[in-house]
Amino acid sequence: MPRVKRGFKARRRRNKILKLARGNWGARSRCYKQAKETVERGLCYAFAHRKIKKRDYRRLWIARINAACRLNDISYSKFIGGLLKSDIHINRKILAHIAITDPTAFTHLVEQVKAA
Repeated sequence: MPRVKRGFKARRRRNKILKLARGNWGARSRCYKQAKETVERGLCYAFAHRKIKKRDYRRLWIARINAACRLNDISYSKFIGGLLKSDIHINRKILAHIAITDPTAFTHLVEQVKAA
């Protein structure tokens, strides 16, 4: 039987994993088996944390809006409820940005909400 030399495909697949494992400590970046385990685990964490990042940012925006509301003598829940009643459609990301960069505009929004 003729000898079968494996081509570049397997080496390319292994090198792809080892490239993703760069920066890990010791055998995790050098040995294929350990590198593969590390990379698979890392990719799972990356997937999960892309979802968690969205929650974390929403929590941050709410905390910033709440702090700005407290400076204007209104609670966060009353402010958001008032925005809905006064038919002002601004998402929390933009509200947090306004609260930080332009406090006078945020105060104006709070006055509109209190009027409603």
